[in-house]
Amino acid sequence: MTNPYIECPIWENDRYCLRLVEDADADDLFLVYSDRNAWPIFNSDNCTSDFRYTERQQMAETIAFWREEYRKQYYVRWAVTDKETGHAIGTIELFNRQAQDFFTNCGLLRLDLRSDYETAAVITEILGLLLPDAFALFHCRMIATKVPSMAAERKKAVEKLGFVPTEELLTGSHTGKTYGEYCILLK
Repeated sequence: MTNPYIECPIWENDRYCLRLVEDADADDLFLVYSDRNAWPIFNSDNCTSDFRYTERQQMAETIAFWREEYRKQYYVRWAVTDKETGHAIGTIELFNRQAQDFFTNCGLLRLDLRSDYETAAVITEILGLLLPDAFALFHCRMIATKVPSMAAERKKAVEKLGFVPTEELLTGSHTGKTYGEYCILLK
């Protein structure tokens, strides 16, 4: 498996494509990050933003920030594109988290989707593209993703993929604040 920070993998099937986010995705992704129905499901734990945007410029600045963080090899942020429409309908972030809590050496996965794509079938299909390679790509012992209690469709999808809920709390590296509602997939 290659280093994702040197050669970012692209995954696709007949319906979806996951590729490194680009500046040109700003208009499409603004529709995701301004979607008030999607906001409660976003995972902004320990992030610099809550990703609840009301202006397109916020999205453009965030994409520039994500691309700089990628260059620094902190995380990879893929755009999720719907091949039928040709538009980005969300993003996936993944990185190997090193910390002083249960979630160390953990592939922390964040999936943000436009609310009309927040269905178990879509989530299963999208995550199914990258999960087979995630452990080897990020050299981690588990994958963790946040599943808020109100996200019933997401819960069905991750359980179908083999994730199980954990009571363990993620401790934020910036403030020490703890976060819950995570599901994990062991290697």
